Amino acid sequence: MRTSIRIGTVALATAATLLMAGCLTDAAGGDSGPVELNYWAWAPNLDQVVDTWNAENPDIQVTVQKQDGGDPAITKLLTAIKAGSGAPDLIQAEYQKIPTLVSSDALADISELGANDVEDEFAVGVWDSVTLGSDAVYAIPQDTGPMMFYYRADILKQLGLAVPTTWDEYAQVARAVHASDPAKYLGTFSSNDAGWFTGMAQQAGASWWGIDGESWSVNIDETPTKTVAGYWGGLVEEGVIDNKPMYTPEWNAGLNSGEQVGWLSAIWAPGVLAGNAADTAGLWMAAPMPQWDASAPATGNWGGSSTAVTTQSKHQEAATEFATWLNTDPDAVQALVTATGIYPANVDAAASALTAPPEFFNNQPDFYEVAAEVAQTVTPFSYGPNVNVAYSAYNDEFAKAADARKKSAFLDAIAAMQTITTADMKKSGFTVK
Repeated sequence: MRTSIRIGTVALATAATLLMAGCLTDAAGGDSGPVELNYWAWAPNLDQVVDTWNAENPDIQVTVQKQDGGDPAITKLLTAIKAGSGAPDLIQAEYQKIPTLVSSDALADISELGANDVEDEFAVGVWDSVTLGSDAVYAIPQDTGPMMFYYRADILKQLGLAVPTTWDEYAQVARAVHASDPAKYLGTFSSNDAGWFTGMAQQAGASWWGIDGESWSVNIDETPTKTVAGYWGGLVEEGVIDNKPMYTPEWNAGLNSGEQVGWLSAIWAPGVLAGNAADTAGLWMAAPMPQWDASAPATGNWGGSSTAVTTQSKHQEAATEFATWLNTDPDAVQALVTATGIYPANVDAAASALTAPPEFFNNQPDFYEVAAEVAQTVTPFSYGPNVNVAYSAYNDEFAKAADARKKSAFLDAIAAMQTITTADMKKSGFTVK
C-alpha cells in the first residue's frame, strides 16, 4: 500500500491543510472576475491549445508564459519558492525534476483535488513518476518517451538477419552486422546522455533512488544497472558496438550512410532521423526494445514531462482542473499532438490522436500501434532530489569508461556514480540509508 511521504526536512502539506488555511479557492471566478492562472512552459505552440480552454471556460483563464527550457524554468521556480513569491500557478515539469521540486516544497499535492480520478488513464510506470510511489499526486502526466528499437530494415534483410527480440539476440546481430562490414554497427554506447542510459537501466528493473519515511536510499550500484553496464561494456570491449557519443557529426553521418544500422531511442526518434538522415526515409522500422525477460515485456522512458501545480498558487483547484483537462480530454490531447508534436502520456487519447505513422515511417502503417503497446510496458522508476549530480557523474565517469573500452571500466563507472550521488545527498542534508 502506498503511504504519504516526507522528503528531507520539508513536510509536504496536504490539500486538506491548505483548504483549512484558505490557500485554495473555488475553481469558478466570483464577482471580482475570472480566476487568472499563469502557466510556465516551454513546449512549442501550447498557447494555441490554451486558447481553446479559455474560449470554453470564461471563469478560469490561463496565460502561457513561455520559458527558455526545462532546466531554466525549474531554476527560476526554485528561486521564486525560496523567495516566497513570484511562482506561477502551473509549470511544465520533466519527470526527473519532480523529486527536486517536491523536496523544495515547490509542488502542491493535488490528490484530493481530482487528480486521483485519472490514474487509470496512464501507464503504471508513468503515473508512478508523478506520485513518487506515495499517496500524493504532484502533477498530471503530459507526454512520455517510451524507448523502442529503430533499425534499418533493408540492411538487416540484405544480411539475412532477424530483428532481435532479446538482448542475447541483439548481441548476436551486432556481431553479424559488424562482421559484414567493419564500418557498420548495430548501435553505439553513448556516454553523453544520461537519460538514455537511465532508460536502459529502468527497463532492466533499476530504480536509482528510494524513499522510506524521511530517509532516502541510493540504489545505482545494484544488480539491474550493473547488468546493463556490464552488457554494454562487454560489447564495446569486443568491438562490435561503437563507443562514440550520439549527436556528433560523425554519428549523424552514420545514420544517413548506413554505418549506424540501429538506434535504441524513444518515441520521438522519427524527428531526429528525419533531420539527420533524410535520404533514408522509408528504410527504417520500429520495434519493441530487446528484452531481458521475453515473458515480461518492459521498457524504459527517455524524456517526457508533466503539468504541475505550485504551492504558491492561490487557485490550486482551478489549476488542477485545467491540468487535468489539458492532459486527458480527447480534444485537448489531439490539439497537443497537432500543435506541439508530443507523444501523449494518456494511453487512450494517444491512440485516438495518432492514427497515421510519422511521414519518415510511412513504410510502417502500424508505427503508433507498436508504440502504444510499448508505452504500456514502461516500468516504475524513482528519481531523486539530486538527479543533476547523478547525471553529471554519468557523463564524467562513462566518458572515461567508453574511452577505456573495458567492461571493468563500465562497472567502475557505476560504482563511482553511486559514491558521488550518495555523498552529495548527505552533503545537502538528506538522510540517506
